[in-house]
Amino acid sequence: MILLDTALRQRQQEGKPLRIGVIGAGAMARGLVALITNQVPGMEVVAIANRTLQRAADAYGFAGRSGAVAADSQTDLDQGVAQGRPTITTDPSLLARSSGIDGLIDITGSVNHGAAIVLLAIEHGKPLVLMNAEVDATLGPILYEKARQAGVLLTCCDGDQPGVQLNLWRKVKGMGLIPRVLGNIKGLQDEYRTPTTQQGFAERWNQDVTMVTSFADGSKVNFEQCIVANATGFTVLRRGTSRMEYRGPVEDLTSLYNVAELRRLGGVVDFVVGPYPVPGVYCLAELGDPRHAPMLAAKGLGDGPLYCFYEPYHLCHLDAPMSLARALLFGDAVGQAIGPAVVEVVAIAKRDLQAGETLDSFGRYMTYGQAEKADVVRAEGLVPEGLVEGCLLRHAIAKDSPIRWKDVQAPDHQLAHQLYTQQQSMSGSVHPQKGFE
Repeated sequence: MILLDTALRQRQQEGKPLRIGVIGAGAMARGLVALITNQVPGMEVVAIANRTLQRAADAYGFAGRSGAVAADSQTDLDQGVAQGRPTITTDPSLLARSSGIDGLIDITGSVNHGAAIVLLAIEHGKPLVLMNAEVDATLGPILYEKARQAGVLLTCCDGDQPGVQLNLWRKVKGMGLIPRVLGNIKGLQDEYRTPTTQQGFAERWNQDVTMVTSFADGSKVNFEQCIVANATGFTVLRRGTSRMEYRGPVEDLTSLYNVAELRRLGGVVDFVVGPYPVPGVYCLAELGDPRHAPMLAAKGLGDGPLYCFYEPYHLCHLDAPMSLARALLFGDAVGQAIGPAVVEVVAIAKRDLQAGETLDSFGRYMTYGQAEKADVVRAEGLVPEGLVEGCLLRHAIAKDSPIRWKDVQAPDHQLAHQLYTQQQSMSGSVHPQKGFE
């Protein structure tokens, strides 16, 4: 942080602010645009792309900038940016191609659309920060590999729980400890929540009801922990993680895990319902050198073998500018999938499903997501939650049962499905749709 704020002030003083293109115009995007516009020196939001043009204009308006100009062509967008006018478009490719934009951030929450945005950024050499856990969890391994091959920086985001956990993971490792659990703290877990049950909450906080439902039914936290697993090589204890409930201080979690099992697995991702502070994250770690045990005991961290480190909050868009600064000024990624998938998020029936029904997306009425070991996903032919939308059911599926490729006719012409097939080949897997007929 000290390096980043100093470097950003220098950019401000030199009159060379980082020029940011934002893709998406929901609640998180509006907050980010307002923050950068009014409080982050050395950085400017020069263009916003969104499928609904008015919402892009509203995001600038929320930040106190009026007179947004719509761009239908590359020339229009580049001129608007060069003139310092708030520029909006429905076409994210214009942002990726623009020489007047230094880096991008995706805040769409869409898998298929998000995958297309990543490929555009890679094609045009634009660093991209993903505040899109859904595409990262579903297609991260193949997208990060494509970005590495092209020499383009792709990263997850500070502020979201995966970024906060990965920052903590790096810090704990830097102190000479061995992380064993990276965890998320939740106040609620109810797999059967729907947009109907969550409508009031969404309206109260001016958030998208689908996203809010994915928080409540556990899909979102499973996506988040999948990202952390694939960035660290950690795995899950079981499908859906431990799903432990504990209504006490987070420090007490050091006694609730089997240390021998954690050592055997090499490290796990998890989430726990109920500990405080909510909504924080935690890292449980062992000492690499027992000579430091007296210091940890003296500082109130206990006698081991597990020690608890935590952050008491995640601040979403308030931290996101730091990810952009890390990427653009220092080439530093918050987190990236490091190879083939270790963990994926699979679709589970939220209610009894009937043959002939077409599945809706995550955060809606028909499915919820649970993290599972990638080798189990391949062996059992399980459908990822991020790819479930638009799948036509061939067979009835009982409530709380996983959905398999053999049970669906998938829209495999879609970009996300094509990329997933490529991703499976990273592990030497069979084609996901054709291998389990």
